[in-house]
Amino acid sequence: MRVLFAAAAFAASIAMTSAASAHSERTLTGAAIGGGVGAVVAGPPGAIVGGAIGAYVGGPRLHGHKHCYWRHHRKHCYWH
Repeated sequence: MRVLFAAAAFAASIAMTSAASAHSERTLTGAAIGGGVGAVVAGPPGAIVGGAIGAYVGGPRLHGHKHCYWRHHRKHCYWH
């Protein structure tokens, strides 16, 4: 059991190092969502695999820019 936790900690540190060096919001959110879902479904091994897959695929973009314009006396906005 100790070996499993040591391997999980090692893999998590490697995943976080690569995610932090990427400086990508989508990578971090994908890893967090994938790790959480993997932990719920399959426990610690699922968290590692889910986090790695989530970091590879990417998550939703949480920060965006709101663009607004006026057309026919109405304001229209969208996220870009």
